[in-house]
Amino acid sequence: MWLFVVVAVLMKTPLPPRESGCFVAEHSQDVFVEEGGVQRVAEMLYALRKSEDLTASGWKKANPLAPSPTSDHAINWVFVVDTMNFSFWPEQEAQQCEVTYRSVTYRGYMTLCAAITRAMEEGIPITDPAYFSQISVEELGHVLRSDNNTFMPMLEERHQVLTEAGRILLQNGGSFRSFISPAGNDAKKMVELIVEKLPSYRDEATYKDKRISFYKRAQILVADFWGIMEARGAGDIPNLDFLTMFADYRVPQALVHLGALRYSETLMETLRNGELLRSGDRREVEIRGCSIWCVERIKAYLWSLVKERDDQSCNINSAVIDFYLWPYAKLHHEEMAHIPIHHTRCIYY
Repeated sequence: MWLFVVVAVLMKTPLPPRESGCFVAEHSQDVFVEEGGVQRVAEMLYALRKSEDLTASGWKKANPLAPSPTSDHAINWVFVVDTMNFSFWPEQEAQQCEVTYRSVTYRGYMTLCAAITRAMEEGIPITDPAYFSQISVEELGHVLRSDNNTFMPMLEERHQVLTEAGRILLQNGGSFRSFISPAGNDAKKMVELIVEKLPSYRDEATYKDKRISFYKRAQILVADFWGIMEARGAGDIPNLDFLTMFADYRVPQALVHLGALRYSETLMETLRNGELLRSGDRREVEIRGCSIWCVERIKAYLWSLVKERDDQSCNINSAVIDFYLWPYAKLHHEEMAHIPIHHTRCIYY
């Protein structure tokens, strides 16, 4: 009897993101990790290995809309933003949600950051769980309002996950810092705690009859927390190498552009035709899973380069590589415009 229960529990436990990426890459039909491209990207990162671009301290530079890392609001700001960090792509490229903050107009993910920071300046206590746990859809719509007639997608879903998360924080100390304190600043334990307690962060799928996980938002939440603590001089967080890249839309496009990832012609044609992939679709899972494994291979090769050429160990982890690749994709978006991005409407990314 007890053996049956244990086996049942184990069967329901998904593979962690890194192992999930490896499993998907081994069985993928339409997405492939290209070792030659992996090595070229690793060489590119090796040349930047001493740059601030490959450190957690570059977090604020990558997101100037975030509060100062030393601010009392910084950690809860990250929690609010990461809880609603999903699905910003427009139905029509020419019709994008836009938010202007301090004379700069933002699109995509940055509209959310601008909207939350704008709300704080307007005196709305949007980073206070006591407030956002009870915020109405109409109030959240005002916080996330666009400059034009194109609204931020999935307002009701954002409202649902934000109020749910706020209530859970109130039940666990009243702040994100209190909520994760049982994990003892351990990155692996923080991710596990987040996905255990916060349903909207359970980014999982079934692939080839195996339960797998990506945990994009949970991992980026821990990485953002690390970025804040690093800037405060308290970034000594165990098990950071548990974190993988954050499987989304832009980084896979960058990996294809850099030759480290390859899509089949069938998949390329599907994406060019604008077909919407549902969350959990085999092709969507392969894009995300192979992206994770691709970055793991880049990291492994980068570490070997540092060891061979510098006779040193390398502490550049997958999260830091993602921190570099996402802005890279935005910076070079015109060069890679011919590479289609997959589109999936969901709360996970």
